[in-house]
Amino acid sequence: MSYQMRPSDVLLRNVRLSYVRFDKAVSRNPGQEKKYSCTILVPKTDLAQKQAIDSAISAAIAIGREKYGSAVPPKPKTVVWDGDGYTQSGKEFGPEAKGHWVFTAGLSEARGPVQVVDLSRNPILSPSEIYSGMYANVLVNFYFYKNESVGVGAGLGPVQKVADGEPLGGTLPSADDVFGAPDATAPMAGQTYAAGAPTYAQPNVSPAVAAAAMQPQINPLTGAPM
Repeated sequence: MSYQMRPSDVLLRNVRLSYVRFDKAVSRNPGQEKKYSCTILVPKTDLAQKQAIDSAISAAIAIGREKYGSAVPPKPKTVVWDGDGYTQSGKEFGPEAKGHWVFTAGLSEARGPVQVVDLSRNPILSPSEIYSGMYANVLVNFYFYKNESVGVGAGLGPVQKVADGEPLGGTLPSADDVFGAPDATAPMAGQTYAAGAPTYAQPNVSPAVAAAAMQPQINPLTGAPM
């Protein structure tokens, strides 16, 4: 049975994903609902997909007006941001967001996890294949909410990976990248250095620097830890 698209749905194709958090649901603030999420980057040159997003948002606002009436402001806030502008906290977006429309979509922990498939619609089970920087087709549902504030949010549906991309942020280098080819002068397993061989001290790293390096990355849009 095929899925019946709703007016507030949009199927985005070949968009780049950033701040991918499909392995674990997290909450923005203590006590809030935990969600799986990702930030979606839509090129500004893709006018058709931006129009589809705007139409879905308009449909979500119309649903909100039917339900809440005059409580809905003339121009409710939405989740879509200009990647050439500034985040909610007033900071510039990262370089990957330049020239894109940017928004974060989430799926509640109770409804998860996020379904991620390949081009043959087979589930992708390897965590290394799902990362920030990859390209994907994504089903998004825009919805109207009314709690402490009112506006339009974005719900995350199934994800289909379509291509690899340059990983974005937080990627650990491989051992080969760090250490290079084996050193012919280095001792083999079971060998020891001869007496008088040079010794090397550990680098002097301050506790503050070490602590900062261990801090988790924060999604500038959602405020959730990476």
